[in-house]
Amino acid sequence: MTYTVYDDIITMKLIQEACKVLGVSTEAILKLFGEYFFKFCKMSGYDRMLRTLGGNLTEFIENLDALHSYLALSYQEMNAPSFRVERGKDGEMLLHYYSDRSGLCHIVPGIIEAVAKDFFDIDVTLDILEMNEEVERTGKREHVVFLVVQKACRQIRRAKPNKLQDQKDTQRDQEALEAAFLRMKEKYLSVSVYPGKKSPWDVVRGIVMFGKGHLRDSFRPRYPERLWIEERTFCNAFPFHIVFDETLRIKQAGVNIQKYVPGLQTQKIQLNEYFSIVHPQVTFNIFSICKFINSQFVLKTRREMMPEAWQHQPTLKLRGQMIWMESLRCMIFVCSPKLRSLQELEERKMHLSDIAPHDTTRDLILLNQQRLAEMELSNQLERKKEELRILSKHLAIEKKKTETLLYAMLPEHVANQLKEGKKVAAGEFETCTILFSDVVTFTNICAACEPIQIVNMLNSMYSKFDRLTSIHDVYKVETIGDAYMVVGGVPVPTGSHAQRVANFALGMRISAKEVMNPVSGEPIQIRVGIHTGPVLAGVVGDKMPRYCLFGDTVNTASRMESHGLPNKVHLSPTAYRALENQGFEIVERGEIEVKGKGKMTTYFLIRNLNATEDEIMGRHKTPLDDKEPSVQGKQDRKTITISASDVAGASDEARTSRNPVTGGDSMDSADHRLSSDQIKTSPSLNDPRPSVFCILL
Repeated sequence: MTYTVYDDIITMKLIQEACKVLGVSTEAILKLFGEYFFKFCKMSGYDRMLRTLGGNLTEFIENLDALHSYLALSYQEMNAPSFRVERGKDGEMLLHYYSDRSGLCHIVPGIIEAVAKDFFDIDVTLDILEMNEEVERTGKREHVVFLVVQKACRQIRRAKPNKLQDQKDTQRDQEALEAAFLRMKEKYLSVSVYPGKKSPWDVVRGIVMFGKGHLRDSFRPRYPERLWIEERTFCNAFPFHIVFDETLRIKQAGVNIQKYVPGLQTQKIQLNEYFSIVHPQVTFNIFSICKFINSQFVLKTRREMMPEAWQHQPTLKLRGQMIWMESLRCMIFVCSPKLRSLQELEERKMHLSDIAPHDTTRDLILLNQQRLAEMELSNQLERKKEELRILSKHLAIEKKKTETLLYAMLPEHVANQLKEGKKVAAGEFETCTILFSDVVTFTNICAACEPIQIVNMLNSMYSKFDRLTSIHDVYKVETIGDAYMVVGGVPVPTGSHAQRVANFALGMRISAKEVMNPVSGEPIQIRVGIHTGPVLAGVVGDKMPRYCLFGDTVNTASRMESHGLPNKVHLSPTAYRALENQGFEIVERGEIEVKGKGKMTTYFLIRNLNATEDEIMGRHKTPLDDKEPSVQGKQDRKTITISASDVAGASDEARTSRNPVTGGDSMDSADHRLSSDQIKTSPSLNDPRPSVFCILL
């Protein structure tokens, strides 16, 4: 986030990880970062500002502190380092680096070398001469001394050092300069000169020489013999200035600084009694000030020395330049109030008129006021952007939850069409398999139990059934009371719809054994009916739309369920033909009277000969399970007898039950008349011999 301060611990962690990834030292990473940081500042719009800091590398470094002071107006919590340039005894350049943030000094060579090469077209190297910690007024500070060495010039003619050639080049430059003088002599001969002994030709020479690269140092200013300004006028023209001697005793002060620091009018007072140094963070003595003479200084008034009525106001900060006056052995601090906005001006009970008209602090306050407003707007936009990103992330999570819930109620392609506002056309499916199931004696259970017990029982049962729908890839249409309806081959057609529904039915029967009857405490019993045929499917209604199936196939499947027996999977003739020779054991029930359909020969699904119970239930096999032989797979075919009581019980239940889907009437006793003929099973794949299924009436 822009304008946000991040701890150096985060920076160091990033550097350490980069060192691990790249396999290089910390110093190399920091130096590379320094080079890139310079490019980043240029790309961020500070290119022109950086270029104007100085005409050479020394001036550039000496004005870095001033740049940091300006940037502190925008980045209030910026903890910038301080730089000081020193000339060694042998003429070498020493760069002093001071910082409260240890471990980052190796960034400096990367920045300075990049600046020298880009702005001044010179190659320099920085080597650490000394590194220590100095205890200053604010505590320990890292002090690093760099030796700055300029490499050989990159010009071709300097590739082979030759003193004679250099002398010839200098002479040629001098001759070219004299020729320029002669060409300009006529034009500038009549130039009027300010009072003095210099001739017009000397003026021309000065004009030409000034600003010509390395010749600019030849400019020599003229100083008056005496200062042509009165003391009173000077103090009014520079209302914020202080003159003090080597002992920090104040000799002179501007009129407005006396106005806002009344104690300065007292004779023989010390500067450090009323002010403390904010920047650079050094001890308050003349030696430390001279050491940082090229730095920008910020002084802050001491609150305890202000009048009691002013002590609740923010302290006044003065920013300016220290200038040493050798002849007087005094230091002058030419400064201005350090203010960032009109609000800070008002808090200190000051006005723009208190600042001298020639002082650009006036313009700075007004411009920075606008900049602060823009920064606040930028911060708000960035915060809103971050909030929107988080909200978008949460919205995506909630959307996925909503879609999951929606897809649980409607087929995915149907739900997507409804979300897009499209009408969902009804679709015709030539063949599919529909399953209905209900709980045996559900009416009696409801009459004997509390409602919450019924809800818990159905929830336990339906949760197990829902899991099976995912395992066998069948579509759950709906549940009404104890009735559960699924379909295979709709809405996505598939050739194995009958096998999927059959396996699902076998899984239902197994799962039902795990759900207890709240009345008897024994496993519940379910009836399952399956029929295969064509249907018409579509979405009905605008509110709480449901994907419904229409057609006689639905009614027939419901009849198969209502005419079934407890814990039996009842198949219609078409369902039987769809499952025939598909690896299922099926026995013929015989011809029964089906309400609304007449006589039908129906069947019971017994088991899947090619799948174990664990495979049907979608359970993961364990090594222990693999060692145990499948009981179902090895059991011999036996003659199974249905007693008369079973049939009678089924008839009684059928009389009291009602079709939960179609709302049909109670079945007549004729619906359950069974044939006395012997019912044979269909030939299986593994054993061609039919099993005998005897029914005793």
